[in-house]
Amino acid sequence: MRAMILAAGRGQRMRPLTDHLPKPLLSVRGQPLIVHHLSKLAAVGVEDVVINHAWLGQKIEAYLGDGQQFGLQIHYSPEPSGGLETAGGIIRALPLLGNEPFWVINGDIFTDLDFSELPDALPVDRDAHLLMVENPGHNRDGDFAVVDGLLRMRDDGQKNYTFSGIGLYHPAFFADYQAGESRVLALRPLIEKRLSQQRILAHVITAGWTDVGTPERLQQLERRLQEKL
Repeated sequence: MRAMILAAGRGQRMRPLTDHLPKPLLSVRGQPLIVHHLSKLAAVGVEDVVINHAWLGQKIEAYLGDGQQFGLQIHYSPEPSGGLETAGGIIRALPLLGNEPFWVINGDIFTDLDFSELPDALPVDRDAHLLMVENPGHNRDGDFAVVDGLLRMRDDGQKNYTFSGIGLYHPAFFADYQAGESRVLALRPLIEKRLSQQRILAHVITAGWTDVGTPERLQQLERRLQEKL
């Protein structure tokens, strides 16, 4: 199993903390956010991790190196200034991710989830499996619904959930684009197309989860984790 960590965002809402440091290198419990992910991936047997970057990407490479210190082989996928957005970043990195399903994890989230619980296979008639969470305060309306294990469009008549930023993808999910090409492309339109074809599995996780998008949320996360000690 291979994995990709998305680390190319500018982190505008996290300024001034991200003026001189990329958001995935911000520390939680004394370790950068991205290191928590790397440690968990190594613990479940992942050997190859792809990390994309744009804003201050050289600092990510300098800090993590080739990944040997984590028991991993890290491959980098640099992007132009401003980045390529989520889907664009994954498409550019596809040649590094192989032909089998791979995990993608946002570099600016924190979760208590045991990565051994991540799905590691997809049925032949599905292209992705996304992990959802209960809606946080900053996204009370949610992103999508989950019905009978399938991702559905958000529906005000039923319970909706927030996408956790963690998912398993088959390369076929991105089949409409040339692997390795550079284009700015958001992920949501691709998700909406595949879910309309009923090709995306989904389930809701109950483990602690935080989108570390602002200094306030970073502080709240630190307090929550301190209380658990």
